[in-house]
Amino acid sequence: MGSSERSKKRVQLWKKAVVQFSLCFVMGFFMGFAPAGKASFFSSNAAALNQSQFSPQPVEMLHLSMTPNDGNGNRTLMAETPVEVPARSREVETAESLQEGEDEPKLVPGRLLIIVTPAGSEDPSRGVLLRRLAYTLRLVPPPLLWIVVEAQTDSSEVSEILRKTGIMYRHLVSKENFTEPAAEMDHQRNLALSHIEHHKLSGIVHFAALSNVYDLRFFDEIRDIEYGIPYPSR
Repeated sequence: MGSSERSKKRVQLWKKAVVQFSLCFVMGFFMGFAPAGKASFFSSNAAALNQSQFSPQPVEMLHLSMTPNDGNGNRTLMAETPVEVPARSREVETAESLQEGEDEPKLVPGRLLIIVTPAGSEDPSRGVLLRRLAYTLRLVPPPLLWIVVEAQTDSSEVSEILRKTGIMYRHLVSKENFTEPAAEMDHQRNLALSHIEHHKLSGIVHFAALSNVYDLRFFDEIRDIEYGIPYPSR
């Protein structure tokens, strides 16, 4: 009796195994003939299902707080309320910002420097000395105006040098003829002063000879002069 029951159970188990194997075989057979789009659809659904089951879902960063006297542990979303800043602290911050603004250095534009250079006509090294002085004046902070005066000549050397300096300049030409170099230099200085007066140029005038050598701090110091009357040196 017992052996017959065991044989029946074995037969039932074999039947179940055969049915399951047949179903798997049939499904695999039809899935092999199915289009790729459907297969990807099934695979994507399966992947999404697995991801939803095993991977954590994205959670928004919300501030959650447990309500008191809630036995079930329900959660409520509490909106953040802005904290009021006392008026006293605002006044202190305003005063500190004003103090910082006062401590910052104020950029004050410098006064115009008018450099007058009589170029003469007898110096053979005039071009070299003019370039050297131009290199020095290029290092002086603006505003700066360089007035160069020379005697009338057929050479354009001075004009070409001034065009390449990158300095704001005015080139004056004297038509007077002199036999003495000193008299010629005085005339060129006076011609520059007449030009400054005629065009009402406001600034500090300095007479710079071609042979002069300068320390850049000199130009900062003469900008601090409050009043001055330019006189040509002899």
